[in-house]
Amino acid sequence: MSDVTLEKPYTLTAPREMVSALLTHLRNGTTDQCADVMHLEPAIFTDPEIARRERAGVFGQVPFIAAHRSELPKPHDFITKRLPRNEAIIIRLGDGSVRTFVNMCRHRGATLVAEESGHCRVFSCAYHGWSYDLEGSLRNLTYADSFGDVDVAKLGLVQLPCEERHGFIWVVDDPDATIDVAAHLGPEHDGFLASYGIEGLECYEHGVFDEPTNWKIMHDAFLDGYHIKFAHPNSAGKLIHTNTYVVEDYGSHARFISPRKSLDAWLERDPEAGESMVEHVMLTHFIGPNTTLLQLPDNFQVLNFYPISDDPGRSRMEMRLLVPPRERTGLDEEAWRKKWDKNWYILQTVLAGEDFPILRGIQQAYGSAAKSPTILGRNELLNQAFHREVAKLRDSVS
Repeated sequence: MSDVTLEKPYTLTAPREMVSALLTHLRNGTTDQCADVMHLEPAIFTDPEIARRERAGVFGQVPFIAAHRSELPKPHDFITKRLPRNEAIIIRLGDGSVRTFVNMCRHRGATLVAEESGHCRVFSCAYHGWSYDLEGSLRNLTYADSFGDVDVAKLGLVQLPCEERHGFIWVVDDPDATIDVAAHLGPEHDGFLASYGIEGLECYEHGVFDEPTNWKIMHDAFLDGYHIKFAHPNSAGKLIHTNTYVVEDYGSHARFISPRKSLDAWLERDPEAGESMVEHVMLTHFIGPNTTLLQLPDNFQVLNFYPISDDPGRSRMEMRLLVPPRERTGLDEEAWRKKWDKNWYILQTVLAGEDFPILRGIQQAYGSAAKSPTILGRNELLNQAFHREVAKLRDSVS
């Protein structure tokens, strides 16, 4: 049993109909399946032109998660980060709203803010002293009388579409785009996220991992229940069944559930009404285009994957551990930190020691002259859905 209980508004439950379907699969040795296998050409992992189209078509068109609201807890707090297409500043304004700007002075292109995070009331360029307010307007053009005739009103920071919803800060990485997170999520996933109370959690840890691997290869590993006992025999493989899941495909997003081995206790009987199953399954969401959200009994883990250049062999993974504030848990400060420090250590150890070496090897193998297409099986539903949606967005741009 977990030693942390998430109080309302947190509603962590296991959908009863999905648990019932999981038990049927376990009893019959089956799993959900697609209609057919899918073949993927190696070029989607190695071609710089395809990488360029993905950065524009995927991340320049639809919203993706850039941060959790707790990373900007107070007015005038900011963070800086590399997005797929732009260096960015995300700032919380005095009224509590958020803005995202390209982190570049409009004068000579200097990086405006070098710090990863902080608190400020004005952005000042270290090169020539131009300064901007938190709304992005240019407020001080130094030595303006000798600079020449320019329209200061048109020299504000370049703004990226940004919206805060369900505890996350979402961005579209193109200044000419628009943003509507609810429309992007659709009614089902918008409702799922609304029910979880993620806005009341806090980001206990945030890890950034730059890898010599295509971002799709990285994301594939975290949509796949087929590899568990082979890649993770001494960790997840001891706890979670391999190649057994139930998937709800909503087009651009999906919800899926996998059985922990403790669910075997119900192989001979169905759960009774009101019997909690949340600790015996792994409920996960694929939130297109690049996020896996794992729901555990007492925390959420958010995994984001994206390219950081037109080099198809480079990508970044971000991992966030979202936990209930200490005062909601009944734990003292030491016990609370000990619990989540251990959790974070395990996550990092599994990633670095078990997942990443395999994924680097895949990218390396795709450099072979005689490389062959990837084959996604009928049992790899989430991977097929992911590649289907990426291809749709990629092919929408030239």
